[in-house]
Amino acid sequence: MAVEGVFSADRTRWLAVAQRGKIDGGRPVFLLHGTPGSRLGPLPRSGLLYRLGVRLITYDRPGYGHSDRHPGRSVGDVAADVAAIADRLGIGTFAVAGRSGGGPHALACAALMPDRVTRAAVLVGLAPREAEGLDWFDGMTETNIEEYMTAIHGRGLLAARLAPTASEIREDPIQLVNALYDELTDSDRRVVADTGIRRMLVKNYAEAVRRSPDGWIDDAIAFCSPWGFDPAQITVPTLVWHGEDDRFSPLGHARWLAERIPKATMLIQRGAAHFHALHVLPDLLPWLTSAPGAALPAPAVSAVPAPVSEPAAEGSPA
Repeated sequence: MAVEGVFSADRTRWLAVAQRGKIDGGRPVFLLHGTPGSRLGPLPRSGLLYRLGVRLITYDRPGYGHSDRHPGRSVGDVAADVAAIADRLGIGTFAVAGRSGGGPHALACAALMPDRVTRAAVLVGLAPREAEGLDWFDGMTETNIEEYMTAIHGRGLLAARLAPTASEIREDPIQLVNALYDELTDSDRRVVADTGIRRMLVKNYAEAVRRSPDGWIDDAIAFCSPWGFDPAQITVPTLVWHGEDDRFSPLGHARWLAERIPKATMLIQRGAAHFHALHVLPDLLPWLTSAPGAALPAPAVSAVPAPVSEPAAEGSPA
C-alpha cells in the first residue's frame, strides 16, 4: 500500500491518500469511505485487487484521519477533492464507488464530473434529506435518527453529542463496534463477528477520529443539508446495491435514488443488511472497470436485479 498526501485544488488543505492493488497500469477506482471512516477501509485484499487489475484509490475525507478539515463542506464539494487527487496521480478517467456515508459522495462525483467518471456504484447509501416523497427516517435505527436530528439543529449540538464518543473510540477503538451491536440485524452480526472484518473496522474507526470528530460531524451535517447537485443529473451507468434489511440506511433511500438516476440499475439482496456491503464490493469491481456498455458480470453480487417499483428479488447466500 502506498500512502501519500495531495493538496486540495485551492492548495489550502491536505488530503491523505492511499493506493492499493495494481498501482502501475491498473484500472482506477475511487472508493469513498463510510461515516465515520477513513482511507484504511474496510477494503478488498491487495492481492485480489491486483489479480483483477484494479488500482484502488482511497482518501480521508476532510476532517478524518490525516486530512485537514473543510469547514461548511457540502456533499458536492467532494468532487473537487477527488479531481485534485486524480490530477496529482495522473489519472484522467475513473470509476467511483461509495459505501454507506460514501454513497452520496460517490454520486456527487458522478453528477459533477460526467467527463471523468465512467461508472458509479452506491452500496447502502443515503438519499438527500429533502428527497421529495421519501420519509427519510422511516425504518432507521434510533441512534441514527437522533444523530441526524441533532445535526439538523446545528453543529454545536452535534459536536457535544459526538465528541465524547470519539474520545472513547480513540481510547478503545472497538467501542463503536460494540456500541452498534444492539442495533445490528442477525445478518449484520454474522458479518461483524468475522475476526478479520472486526479488525478492519476497529482500525478504520480509530483512524477516522485520530485527531478529532470533525469529519464525522461535518459528514452528518452535509447529509442533512443541500447536497449541491441533483442525483437526476447523473448520466453515467450507476449501480445501486442495498440489503433489504438495512436499518442504518433504510431501503427506501436506495429505491428513491434508483428511481431518479436515469441509468441506474438496482440490486436488492434479501437476508442482507448494512454490513453485508463489505462482502459485495469485490463482486462489483469487474463491472466498475469494464468497458462502456458492458452488462453486470455473471457472478454479479450474489443477488439479482429488482425493479424499483416491485418487491425485492430473492438473492442467494454470499
